[in-house]
Amino acid sequence: MPLDRTPPLNSLGFAKAPADTRVVVAMSGGVDSSVVAAMLAEEGYDVVGVTLQLYDHGAALAKKGACCAGLDIHDARRVAEKMGFPHYVLDYENIFRDAVIDEFADSYLGGATPVPCIRCNERVKFKDLLETAKDLEADCMATGHYIQRKMGVRGAELHAAADAARDQSYFLFSTTGEQLDFLRFPLGHLASKAETRALAAKYDLSVADKPDSQDICFVPNGDYASVIRKLRPEAADPGDIVHVDGRVLGRHGGVINYTIGQRRGLGIGGLADPLYVVKLDPGAKQVIVGPKEMLATRTVPVREINWLGDSALASRSEWHVAVKVRSTRPPTEAIIRPLSNTEATVELVTPEEGVSPGQACVFYDPDSSRIFGGGWIHKG
Repeated sequence: MPLDRTPPLNSLGFAKAPADTRVVVAMSGGVDSSVVAAMLAEEGYDVVGVTLQLYDHGAALAKKGACCAGLDIHDARRVAEKMGFPHYVLDYENIFRDAVIDEFADSYLGGATPVPCIRCNERVKFKDLLETAKDLEADCMATGHYIQRKMGVRGAELHAAADAARDQSYFLFSTTGEQLDFLRFPLGHLASKAETRALAAKYDLSVADKPDSQDICFVPNGDYASVIRKLRPEAADPGDIVHVDGRVLGRHGGVINYTIGQRRGLGIGGLADPLYVVKLDPGAKQVIVGPKEMLATRTVPVREINWLGDSALASRSEWHVAVKVRSTRPPTEAIIRPLSNTEATVELVTPEEGVSPGQACVFYDPDSSRIFGGGWIHKG
């Protein structure tokens, strides 16, 4: 019998030496992606660091706590110099504006609550940057996301991170099977962020104590309204605050200042029972308010579904899964009833409050850490 001379798989899953495996690392300048790049470089991989400049460089230079900006590009470059691998900065400002920022503004004007980080991963990082990695003849692309890629019977599967507190699966549901074949997530198995920072200290990286980014990168201090006001001035047009029974209760300074489920800051005091924003009607310039029970939703229409199950979504009349309808909430029991392979009605077994068009509905296997994809909530 001939000997099997196939080399063992390296840590990225390739049957060749790390030195013969080129990996492009998407470097935001933060501690997570810096640790990924340093770790792979130390293991002997042919690492190429790439940082995307996504928005106005001049304004970004002085802004801390975001990613893909001036200071962060500098930090990524310092890590690359220390660990001895090449680093490139790609100007993606136009792509980012067209694919992410404009839709973000238009979604808010349409009364939705968008999640631009998902669109950035879907349309920029895992699309254009991934193609750039292939142009650089990379075997794979690695990121600092907290999510796991595991090999199943039918190929690569997406799984939640080992650390539930850091899990980013909600923001990565639209990763396709083809993309998953090329992507690697070396931090997904770590038990805590403390382990990541310990690795940064081990590699003596300048970003070891750098704070995590909190805001959407192009929204300073979480002030969505000021960004949208600049992009779409008409969004600040005043209008009426209207009760669901038709009574006009007050005036507002623009629907962009409100979100579904909001209670505070409505400026309509003196009422016996608290009221919540239950609907936004930008066309009529109305903020519609009602009692809390009106926020409870059981039926959620979902479209643009990216399905990662082993058989087609529409191959069954229903799927019993767990779903997240907000990034900050744990998965809850639900039933998916497909209308096609990209559209479905999701029934929540327990009604949830504050389900808003523009948010994602992400599907989870209730019996494991696997993610079955997800889609976008719409008005139905």
